[in-house]
Amino acid sequence: MGLLSDPNRRQALIKLLTRLNAPICFVCYFAGVAWFMGLAFEPFTLRTYMSENAMGSTMVEERFPAGERALATGREFAAHKKKVGGMPVDWLVKTMQARGLEVFTQSFSRTLPFPDENTERYVVKGTNVYGILRAPRAPRTEALVLSAPCTPGDNNNQAVGLLLGLAHYFRNQVYWAKDIIFLVNEHDLIGMQAWLEGYHHTNVTGMDWSPLQGRGGSIQAALSLELSSDVVTSLDIVLEGLNGQLPNLDLANLFYAFCQKIGVLCTIQGKLQRNDWDSASGYNHAVQTMMLMVMKQASGRPWGDHGLFLRYHIEAATVKGVNSFRHYKTDATTIGRLLEGMYRKLNNLLERLHQSYFFYLLPSLSHFVSIGYYMPAFGLLAVILLLRALDLWVQLSAQPSRTEDGVAGTEQSNPGVLSVLTPLVISHLTGAALYMLPVRFQEVAVEHFPVSETEAVVLTAIAVYTAGLALPHNTHRLLSGEGTEMGWRVLKLVALLYLAVLLGCTAVINFSLGFILALTLVPAAAYVTPHVPKALSAFFLVALSPACTLLFSVFFFQELQEMPVSFQDGWLLYLSVIAQGMLDHYLYGSLVFPLVALLVYPCWLLFWNILFWK
Repeated sequence: MGLLSDPNRRQALIKLLTRLNAPICFVCYFAGVAWFMGLAFEPFTLRTYMSENAMGSTMVEERFPAGERALATGREFAAHKKKVGGMPVDWLVKTMQARGLEVFTQSFSRTLPFPDENTERYVVKGTNVYGILRAPRAPRTEALVLSAPCTPGDNNNQAVGLLLGLAHYFRNQVYWAKDIIFLVNEHDLIGMQAWLEGYHHTNVTGMDWSPLQGRGGSIQAALSLELSSDVVTSLDIVLEGLNGQLPNLDLANLFYAFCQKIGVLCTIQGKLQRNDWDSASGYNHAVQTMMLMVMKQASGRPWGDHGLFLRYHIEAATVKGVNSFRHYKTDATTIGRLLEGMYRKLNNLLERLHQSYFFYLLPSLSHFVSIGYYMPAFGLLAVILLLRALDLWVQLSAQPSRTEDGVAGTEQSNPGVLSVLTPLVISHLTGAALYMLPVRFQEVAVEHFPVSETEAVVLTAIAVYTAGLALPHNTHRLLSGEGTEMGWRVLKLVALLYLAVLLGCTAVINFSLGFILALTLVPAAAYVTPHVPKALSAFFLVALSPACTLLFSVFFFQELQEMPVSFQDGWLLYLSVIAQGMLDHYLYGSLVFPLVALLVYPCWLLFWNILFWK
């Protein structure tokens, strides 16, 4: 503290930081990237372990015997689904009642803000069916959920059959201390959203649904099952939820522990466990797995039905059955025993899962990176903004230049509030237009151009985004004439602090999104001034803009999944991602689209305005 309290030492430190500002910023940036890439290296990771004592041992005897019967039920479900052309509600109600459950239905409807061309729907109407197995040994104040979405075609029929088979088996057991809810939801995420809103008596998305006639206790945990084959080679666990939320790590640890016990191949991000961590190929495998998780978490979308449970502080995950070309095969009876074991351990919980981590990255199911390990990588990038802001503050605090008469130049020392306030206001108005206009003006666009509603929304968003590059251009001249040298410095100081706070808040909520934005926006923010070459700098700034970051992320994600695409296919996928991001916001409350439109894009426009400052 003596270094900062002594004025002479403080001044010397400030001079050192300003004199070496650029080299320190370069070192911090590359150190942050190197730190992040090193997170997948074994010394930087911790081995996963069970933190919750109630689930610390997998010593339960799984006896589920009815795998073949469950598959037969799944085939019967598929036949009735094909017969009625959708959800066989009546058959499901009768089947669940025959298994001794209290059965209820919920109807719902939702009009999308614009058509979802991926599933070809605009008005969604459906029915959820759920049965409640009441706990025989407790006051019924807590519950667990097992869900299986009813999807079109032949997908997920086996999951519904296994769900019904487990319901029949669980009904004959007497050790349950929590209600178990067996849910078959229609239209995937939309149906799940309607059921969760009805269960918790909330309506945050404006969906129409009928009130639930039956409820269980407070939901402690949930699993969503996706199984579309009679035989699977491995089970994949999906953890990423809405707005980058993750379930408590103990839930993933429980899944991994039972897979190890029963002998089932388990994967995360579709990648198997490897033991050669010290080799180059093993490290590359871990980096790809971790980066896939980062990209999915940064998208802010729920990657399974479980993703909507996390909003209600319910620990949930999706278990997917994968049928690939591996020689190892797992039958439905083994999967049923794994789920039985997990629910028996969750049944032992005396409190909500809270002992383990909620913020983590997984390079594999056996190793994890805690928040204390990965946040320094972001901190090294964020400190660059503070160093550049300090440099500008020192420049602005220096004595103003004197004229020949010894009078300070007022034009240089006083940039004027309007010259700084005007670009701030106009940039944010542009962001507000990007947020509101695409959906509101889709009908106008369809009338004047030969495009569909979805194409009109996406193209309007791109048009507003591109027009924004010209609208705030030299906006300080609207009210205050020519800009001053000190004016752009004040504006950049404000923009740097604004970006630092914005990225810091984003990283706390969704580290992956905050890190990706920092990776691209920090170099642009640190580099841009009005005195750099305009054409090259403009290209550099556009390449690091939010829209281009999303475009690069689409191609990078496909490469990580080992499914590379051509530029034309990648562009179509990019347009689809934009549309899906908007739909996720309006349907489920994803915050990525409003964050980018209302905050990140206007902040980037401030640096664009600084580049062309005159």
